Amino acid sequence: MTLRAVAAVDLGATSGRVMIGRIGDGVLELELVSRFPNGPVEREDGLHWDFGALYEHVVDGLAQAVRREPAIESIGIDSWAVDYGLLRDGELLAEPFHYRDDRTARGVEEVHERMPFAELYGRNGLQFLPFNTLYQYRVDTRLADADTALLIPDLLAFLLTGARVAERTNASTTGLLGVESGEWDTELAERLGIPPALLPELVDPGAVIGELRPELAARIGVTLPVIAVGSHDTASAVAAVPMTSPSAAYISCGTWGLVGLELSDPVLTDAAREGNFTHERGVDGRYRFLHNVTGLWLLSETVREWEAADGAPIDLPELLAAASAVTGDIPLFDANDPSLSAPGDMPNRIATLLRASGEPPVDRPAFARIIVESIAAAFAEAIATASSLSGRPIDVIHIVGGGSLNALLCQATADRTGTTVLAGPVEATALGNVLVQARALGAAPSTLEEMRTLVAATHPPVRFDARR
Repeated sequence: MTLRAVAAVDLGATSGRVMIGRIGDGVLELELVSRFPNGPVEREDGLHWDFGALYEHVVDGLAQAVRREPAIESIGIDSWAVDYGLLRDGELLAEPFHYRDDRTARGVEEVHERMPFAELYGRNGLQFLPFNTLYQYRVDTRLADADTALLIPDLLAFLLTGARVAERTNASTTGLLGVESGEWDTELAERLGIPPALLPELVDPGAVIGELRPELAARIGVTLPVIAVGSHDTASAVAAVPMTSPSAAYISCGTWGLVGLELSDPVLTDAAREGNFTHERGVDGRYRFLHNVTGLWLLSETVREWEAADGAPIDLPELLAAASAVTGDIPLFDANDPSLSAPGDMPNRIATLLRASGEPPVDRPAFARIIVESIAAAFAEAIATASSLSGRPIDVIHIVGGGSLNALLCQATADRTGTTVLAGPVEATALGNVLVQARALGAAPSTLEEMRTLVAATHPPVRFDARR
């Protein structure tokens, strides 16, 4: 049997990796080539990404992948959403800001002064998140000096190929894409004082962006095309959810929990707006009707603080096993409380919320159990709201991404929703990236449904039935 190979660059808010994907008749495999850290860095003017280091990690990882698998035929890039770099004459003006930088608060005020949120939602269909790109653009003093704005995966693709494009699934997170047209809303941009000329040509997943520039081809070891995938990592993850039912919901769970449904038409109702549900574009023109819930970042930030206090690492599986054994009433806090949005001091901030209903535990397993159950409760609320807003009953929930490995979270979600949870694959984002590339090369099934059938056959999920 002949296997085809592609390289998937998958960048998250805390780490990135380069993987080799191999696909053939009944075969879908991933091989990790390199993993590298990613995260915010403090600069004099605020919180940024160390983009130079990120770019070098990507190029080095691709070179390693080609050395390991010379048959690689293409490259696909996905990343987190909303953040961007500004170019002038092909040069990056500054390191991209991190979405958690507090400068965006002023951007929210200025945008909503020019266009009330209700009107804005009717045009872009996006939930309110204070870091959405249009709020960042509004307060970016370098905008007037730029000739192009590129989201992170598009910026990396530009550096690799020289082609300036905006892949549509990620472009839909900017707030400047018409929710029904799927095209740039230039009238909206002008009204908000954002030059429409900054917005590049839109392309869909599967489009060939361009070939590696000669100097990059020499460094990586081969000339390859860069193919647009669902470049918003959630779009790639949802493409690889092994959905078994038309009434399935999904949770793409990592730093964030993206909770929702896949729809063919938007739900632009007042109730959807008030419920803060978004309409992001998915692969093949689908809508990702979802709500952002703070995910395992709450647990990872808490563990990071404990490790700093101890001066030693914490065994997370051991901590979660102890948390699973905790009995009695489990108090909850609002996992989406704004006070939890910034990094640092997470245990104390969670404890402050818990004191509203009593004294929080000092026992770490009990504290970890409260975090996991609170995340699951937020998931359950979002699932119920998605079902109500869409009129679609939910009969199964798929959890993909890193959260699918957290058995305590998966079981708590099943219990709190009263619905079976199917967990996995953990690498859904990379699999979706690989599948879209392979389909463009003629090496994968032609429909999303067929691709998902392949995922289910090669990466069977783990089942968690509700216990109450």
